[in-house]
Amino acid sequence: MNSHDDPFREAREKGPILAATFQNETIPMILRLKDIRKAAKDPETFSSDAPRRVPIPSEEDVRTVRQYPLEVDPPVHAAYRKIVEPFFLRPKQPEVLAKIHALIDSLIDKSLAGGPIEVVQDFAIPLQSHALTYMLNVSESEAEHWIGWGIHVFKDGDGKSKGPFMESYCRQMFEAAAENPGDDFFSALNQAELEGRLLTMEEKLGFANIAFAGGRDTIIHTVTRIISYFADNPKALECLHENPSMVNSAAEEFFRVFMPLTHIGRICPHATDVHGFEVKPQGRVSLCWSSANRDPEVFDEPNEVKLDRRPNPHISFGFGAHNCLGAHHARAITRGLIQKLSERVSGIEVLENVELLEEEADYTRKVGYELLRSTFTAR
Repeated sequence: MNSHDDPFREAREKGPILAATFQNETIPMILRLKDIRKAAKDPETFSSDAPRRVPIPSEEDVRTVRQYPLEVDPPVHAAYRKIVEPFFLRPKQPEVLAKIHALIDSLIDKSLAGGPIEVVQDFAIPLQSHALTYMLNVSESEAEHWIGWGIHVFKDGDGKSKGPFMESYCRQMFEAAAENPGDDFFSALNQAELEGRLLTMEEKLGFANIAFAGGRDTIIHTVTRIISYFADNPKALECLHENPSMVNSAAEEFFRVFMPLTHIGRICPHATDVHGFEVKPQGRVSLCWSSANRDPEVFDEPNEVKLDRRPNPHISFGFGAHNCLGAHHARAITRGLIQKLSERVSGIEVLENVELLEEEADYTRKVGYELLRSTFTAR
């Protein structure tokens, strides 16, 4: 195991938190699964009501809107979530799932056509972008705009120019939907009501912001890491070919081990003792999902990939009221990818790779790849 895969192992063995510095602020990172679950279910002590400060590092300089429903607390959180949940459930529909599988087949066709492909740009980003059009029920041609946004809307380049660009794009989509309403995400939000009133533009942009930014890099990184894993572990690909019933458990194990999102923040409205660390009012706390997913008190041999691991109580999609809206979307893509690769591909070879590392003052963690040039061999 590369130490960058689990940079919190030593700190987790020493205690329940790691006091780490982000943007000149010392934030206690809660490291153990049991403690994180407890905090995630206590919004009065650990609040999400903090526009642009829930992500760590914060996004105060790259977006102007609150992300809904991520950055609001219960009980209003449930009302906001209910508005968009029908779209985030669309990947469970057979016709939408069939489109995702056909998309994956088309990308594998191109990968097998001859010569190397660059998996990040030529496979993972198009997969995420086109699949998102199915979930939002918009024209698939919109994916071509989104492909150019790169791996992460806010972290690619300076973020400060791309964030407002995305907000401007979304505003235009809402305006176009108002003129020609349909069954799409933007039209639905234009017509949605909350407590007897229409949503404000700020609220609509906040929903769009989470739809485009929240699940973008996480899916892209998961796809590239799965493909890289199969390149390094061809027997795993063969095992899944011979045992297709293991696809779902393999997907959950990849979510656990390759968790792209290191952590998420919460705000303490009042002074709070967090396992011996005194957090001042409005100070932040980190729920370190990636550390919890390697907790040896919960997972036997936590740094080993076990394709048939059961039970697998990972928290890659969060925990509590803020359980990830996009979980069904991520699962549909990942299960489809594993199924199609195991059916159609006998081997993958990585010719060149550039790891994408999250480098902070107190840890360095591998989250994915900036470049992954590979060849695929047909079965």
